[in-house]
Amino acid sequence: MPTSRETTTKRKHLQAADMDFSGTWQVYSEENLESFLKALDVPEMVVKMRKKVRPVMVIEHKGKDLSYTLKTPNFTVTNSVSIGKEAEITALDGRKVKCTVREENGKLITESDKFTSVREIQGQEIIETVTSGSVVLISRSRRV
Repeated sequence: MPTSRETTTKRKHLQAADMDFSGTWQVYSEENLESFLKALDVPEMVVKMRKKVRPVMVIEHKGKDLSYTLKTPNFTVTNSVSIGKEAEITALDGRKVKCTVREENGKLITESDKFTSVREIQGQEIIETVTSGSVVLISRSRRV
């Protein structure tokens, strides 16, 4: 039977392992995408384009540093952030957005004045829940 200390160490190890978001991920499902993009005042042309594609996301997660590249047939956007520090990222439509990313209970939480994103790994998937006001987007991606 494991001691309390062994159990705590295993729990911390599992939480740290769960936090490695590194890899290539293919979006396969997006609930409420159009309403969410419209809530952020994304141009109609970008909304139409995004409804037709399932982006590939490449994430490099090393310690407190994250780099993620979003790829579609029409564009590629790469953003880099450090957990706990404010960063400026480029949105889908090219606008710059200031945000801060933090870790909490095995999740990556990104906050800006326009949205809050919560990413978590569940099995071989990343589930991202993004909220802007009362509009919620749920995006599901699989490792490829």
